[in-house]
Order: sequence, then structure tokens, then C-alpha cells
Amino acid sequence: MVSNKFFYTVIGSCIVLYIIGIFAIPLMDIDASQYASISREIIERNSFLQIFDQGQDYLDKPPMLFWLSALSMQLFGIYDWAYRLPSLFVLLAGIYATYQFAKMHYGSSIGKLSAMVLASSQAIFLISHDVRTDTMLMGWVMLSIWQLSVWFQNNNWKNFILAFVFIGCGMMTKGPIALMVPGLAFAGHFLLQRNWKQFYRWEYIVGILIIGIILLPMCMGLYQQYDLQPGKLINGRPIESGLRFYFWTQSFGRYTGENFYHEMSHFTFLLENMFWSFLPWIFFFLPALFFAFKVVVKQKLRITNEQEFITVGGFLLTYLILARSQAQLPHYIFVVYPLAAVITAKFLHELFYLKKWIKWEKPLYYFHLFVLGLLWLAIIAITSWVFEEVPIFFPVLAIAGFVVFIWVAAKKTAKIPTQLVIAFITSIGVNFFLNTTFYPNLLQYQMGNDASKVIREKKWDPTTINLYGIHNSNALHFYANHIFPYKANKQLFMPNQKVLTSKDSISVFKNLFPSATVVHEGNQFAVSLLTIQFLQPSTRPAETPRYVILDLDGKP
Repeated sequence: MVSNKFFYTVIGSCIVLYIIGIFAIPLMDIDASQYASISREIIERNSFLQIFDQGQDYLDKPPMLFWLSALSMQLFGIYDWAYRLPSLFVLLAGIYATYQFAKMHYGSSIGKLSAMVLASSQAIFLISHDVRTDTMLMGWVMLSIWQLSVWFQNNNWKNFILAFVFIGCGMMTKGPIALMVPGLAFAGHFLLQRNWKQFYRWEYIVGILIIGIILLPMCMGLYQQYDLQPGKLINGRPIESGLRFYFWTQSFGRYTGENFYHEMSHFTFLLENMFWSFLPWIFFFLPALFFAFKVVVKQKLRITNEQEFITVGGFLLTYLILARSQAQLPHYIFVVYPLAAVITAKFLHELFYLKKWIKWEKPLYYFHLFVLGLLWLAIIAITSWVFEEVPIFFPVLAIAGFVVFIWVAAKKTAKIPTQLVIAFITSIGVNFFLNTTFYPNLLQYQMGNDASKVIREKKWDPTTINLYGIHNSNALHFYANHIFPYKANKQLFMPNQKVLTSKDSISVFKNLFPSATVVHEGNQFAVSLLTIQFLQPSTRPAETPRYVILDLDGKP
């Protein structure tokens, strides 16, 4: 069985890495820095009900993330870690809920494995510092599924109320999907149990009222900001009703074509991205899902009262709906990763502890040895080659980690299954180096971080700085604690101002202001769009555009 020592070591190591990430890694454009900037603007405007982004009406996401992050920054100060802190707490609560849910249905060992699988998956390490609405959403959704499971078992009102409070919080974080996922999960479960009475319980009316009460402040803000002022332009389209946008367009409009966004939309897009985001567990998860669904098919799509289909049904039905959307991004599937973790943990327990799938053990061992070995070689290359600023200590430590990985893989200890040990060592080890060396150095090439640092250090008056002919960086606004206006017409600039612009625009301003001087020059690479050429030090300069800050009158 899974020992407490093993469990606490893995979970504790993951939490330490989350904390390193929220303190050591700057905010990344676009989403995380935008949401942090919006949260800061809430404090600046003292406007919690009506949400603005750089002074413009904002309608894309519900406000829960912004509210909690703003409260955190009011308490601790305008820091990136303060922005991330509420999301981290909700994420940890979601991991705890995953443990409790799996323990309730399968026992303590699978509960521990479920929490460890989720906590050590690549997606969780990423969204613990690159905080978007999905970080909180995952936590709220899994908390609601856990509490609903307890309620269906014991009919305790406390669990019922908590479940719908968590659903309401999830809907306030990213919309109706927070209700859709638990609904699909339990609907599929009761359908296969032929437990029809669960579909018609009067208590659901109370649950809807609880959700309505929680949504009320947001709805008031939407009504005041949009419904009372119809015709406001959002992304170039007039909005007649903020309430309709939230309850319909933002979610269901992805299928009707009413939604603004049309990203990747092919059916396997989310699955393809799971091959990196659910590492190192994806190649355990896929056979686990197959075998779990096969059992249900063999039982003619029926399950007993002792079986659960919440995890398999919740994952599959959610995937089928998300995969048909006209707008998909890799992190959309993260909401059901707790369910995927339970499915995976059950398979791991059967494979390594019950020896149920014995013929699969050796092929999976050699396959994972190869895949995980490649990850270690990649991190050795990253620490020793990509960024010259990385101290020699880190590549030496990465090589030592790879040696430990090989030693553990060869030793094959009997107490803890070797495949679990090498998977956790790799996941935790690789993300230690990513959080301490790769991301901090990478984000030095992000314009907003670099420019805001210079503005603070030189104590320039931010009100005299304007943007021209350059992409917007929310990190700039957040870290400089100021919203920098963008001017589309160069004729609008005055001699006593500074301009932040691309290096190519120097000649434009030199013609207008002959005394203009470059007071700072830096990089403006889009760090979320990495290329092989950028990762190579020899070709990086050619791949990295430059920005400048010009003092238009040339006076200090």
C-alpha cells in the first residue's frame, strides 16, 4: 500500500515547487499578466462590480479570480505572488478534494495516488504560476464533485450546501462549465446505475437558489455596466446585454458561432495537448481510460451501486462537448484533470500493487524509461546550453538528477514500485529546473517585465511615457503599477514625453524630434511562442525583436 511517508514527500515536494514558481517566475503575457493587471485596476478604481481592463470595459471572464486576487493584493501589496496566492489555495483545495473523493470510492491508497498524480502533472506545475481562470476552476469543480458524492451517500445538508456554493464559485470564475462538469459526471453515473430518482430530487431547486445568490453580485455588475448601457463595443461588436453574454454567448456561443473567438477546433486538439500537459501520466491514463470504459461496455452499459462512473463519464462527456467547440485552447481540458488523475491512480494501483495487468508492466516500464530519460536529457540541455546566464551549479545538479534517475530505474526497489518513483523524480526534478532556471531567464526577454523594471529603477514619471507602434504588454502595466496609454498617431507626442516603441520606429521620431535620444533598449520576444531558433543562443539575436524608450527632447 501507499505509505504516508511516500505520499507526504511527493505532495510536499510539489507544493514547494508551486511556491518557488509563484515567487521566482514573473507573470507571463498574455492571460496571466492581463488578469493581474485587471485585479490591480479593481483596487485603483475601487470598482468591484464593474470590471475594466486598461480603462476599457471588460467582459471576457467572470470576476471571481479578479476579486480574490484584488483582495489579496490589497492585503499584501501589488505583487505577482499576491495575485497568484488565492488561486494556489483553491488549487491545493482541489488536490485535497481529489484525494477525499478517490478515498471515498476506492480507499486510502488510491486516494493518495490520485492526489500525487494530479499534483505532479505538468499542467498543475504550469498553472500554479501561470495563473488563469482554469487554476481556480479546477479546484472549485473538484470540490463540488467531492461534496456532491458525499451528499448523495449521506444526505447531509452541509455537504449539499457546500457543493452548490463551490459550483457557484466556479461559475463566478469561468462560467456555466462549472455546473456542466459535475452535472455531466453525475448524470452519466446515475444513468448507468438506472438510478432515475436522482434526476428528480426537489433539493436541486434549493441548489439553483444557492447558485443564484452567489451569482447575484456579478449579475448586478453586468446589468449596470452593459444592460443599462446597451451598445458598448467589446472586440468590435456591440453588446446589448452583459447577462446574455455571460449565460449564453461566452459558453454556448462557441457552438452557435456567436462567440468572438475561433481558435483550434479539430476534435483531437485537446487530446494532442494532453501528451505534454498530463505528463508523466498520460501513457498510464490512456490504457486506464480504455480498460475502465471496456468494463462498462462488458456490463452492457450498466454499473452496480458499488461502482462509480463519475470519473470516466465526467471526463469523456466533458471532452466530447469541449472538443466540438469552435474555440479551443490547451488549458480548457484541465478542468477534468482531477477525474483523469483518479482514473489513472486506480489503474496504477491495479498494475503495481494488485498485479492485475501484469503483462503491461514490463512494456510500460521500458517505454516510460525512454520517455522520462528524454525529459532528463532535455533539462540537462536547457540548463547547460539555452541560457548562458545559468550558473554551472544547475547543469551539474541536473546531471546528478539524471544519474539518480538511472540508478533508481536499475535498482527496482520492491517497497515502492519503481515506475512510480522514476515518474515522480522526473516530474518534480524537471519542474525544479524549469522554475528556477528556465522560466526566470526566459521572461527576461519579455518586454513588459524589462521595461517596467527600468522605469522603476530610473524613477521616471510613468505619466510621461506613452506607447507607439508596439504590441501591448499587460506585464508592463502591472509591474509599473500604471496604465500606459497607446497613441496611434505620432503627431500627438510632445517634446517633454518619452515613447516606448519598436527599434524600427527610431527614425520616425528622429524626424519629428531631432534631439530624441534612446535612454533604454531591450528585448520584446513573445515568450509563449517559443521557437527552436530562439532557444539556440547563436540564432537568438536574429529571432528577438528590440524595443526602445526614447526621450523626445533628449534632456535628462
